[in-house]
Amino acid sequence: MNSGTFSSPLFVRRAAHIVQEIASPADAIDFLNEWPEDGRDRIYEAALTACFDAYNGRIPASAARKTFFRFGEQVAILEDATSAMQWLAACMSGSGKAQV
Repeated sequence: MNSGTFSSPLFVRRAAHIVQEIASPADAIDFLNEWPEDGRDRIYEAALTACFDAYNGRIPASAARKTFFRFGEQVAILEDATSAMQWLAACMSGSGKAQV
């Protein structure tokens, strides 16, 4: 496994119908940097620190994934990987053209 990626991605809900794949500490950092400031608490800070530490090679990516997962659980944004993959497959199966 590449030390810069998670062993398996996490899927988080960004908005009502938007699911984002988080596959690495860098992905998690990008996601966390966009998190609303009024929602930043200790578990948010722990997740951000862990992801930066993993990105910089100070801790394993698995530790950052676990901490980001806990953050996702706390704020109820985690999506089931199976349903997220089905949603992605359905989006990719069309030609992108409007059907009449």
